[in-house]
Amino acid sequence: METGPHYNYYKNRELSIILAPFSGGQGKLGVEKGPKYMLKHGLQTSIEELGWSTELEPSMDEAQFVGKLKMEKDSTTGGSSVMTNGIKAKRADLVGEATKLVYNSVSKVVQADRFPLTLGGDHSIAIGTVSAVLDKYPDAGLLWIDAHADINTIESTPSGNLHGCPVSFLMGLNKDVPHCPESLKWVPGNLSPKKIAYIGLRDVDAGEKKILKELGIAAFSMYHVDKYGINAVIEMAMKAVHPDTNGEGPIMCSYDVDGVDPLYIPATGTPVRGGLTLREGLFLVERLAESGNLIALDIVECNPDLAIHDIHVSNTISAGCAIARCALGETLL
Repeated sequence: METGPHYNYYKNRELSIILAPFSGGQGKLGVEKGPKYMLKHGLQTSIEELGWSTELEPSMDEAQFVGKLKMEKDSTTGGSSVMTNGIKAKRADLVGEATKLVYNSVSKVVQADRFPLTLGGDHSIAIGTVSAVLDKYPDAGLLWIDAHADINTIESTPSGNLHGCPVSFLMGLNKDVPHCPESLKWVPGNLSPKKIAYIGLRDVDAGEKKILKELGIAAFSMYHVDKYGINAVIEMAMKAVHPDTNGEGPIMCSYDVDGVDPLYIPATGTPVRGGLTLREGLFLVERLAESGNLIALDIVECNPDLAIHDIHVSNTISAGCAIARCALGETLL
């Protein structure tokens, strides 16, 4: 019997690490350093030790984007913000530019039949990653691991930070909104609400709750994890995105590390207590690896600059690397 992950989709075990060091989807610099820190922690070598051949695929110039962000922050004109109903969709031009670059890089990887592991950066980069994966696998299901739903539209967002809006762009919910940023009109917006399931939710805005209910999106909060257990929730999520095949079919996982409780992963931009334990967070991707259905993985929102102590940096980066290793087949025995 063949063992190991991804044997249904990636028998060649070839993988590309896409670097997406972008922080413009939110207001805190430092999250662009996450990919570099994960590589310094030995992530690429540890993936190769699992039997994968790897290559690096940079998607953008980190220094260039940080420079643009600093210039915009210092600007008195508001830069590329777009005003809608009194709320600014902040740094819209930069988010559009960055996510298109990520889209191009991930498209190159998936079209070459390599597994895309994308390291963010903030969660706005998933606009690019998910769009590219859906081009290759239009029937793919998306598991969104996060404390937050990230499905605000540019009309409902209370903060204007676009890392809280990627799912609404992926679903095309902003296309008919007045003043939708021109820079993000490239997004296909073809993610079906029947093809996404959330795990780990515990901080959902009122506007997001309305969208989730109206569209009937599968959403498993920490209440469900506590009630049913993490394995049952994963099974329910996989069946929700592939109901006709009992959960079997291509699955992409977009993993915000704040889905895990900040006790374990403290250096992240929007921590919310009461989340997944580290073991639950790792079991989740171990189970996806075991299923053989995982076709792409994002790991986002590691921000070493927000650590209070060096141990917080170490804990956060090592946990992010562990998520990747477990998703790619690492087992205890």
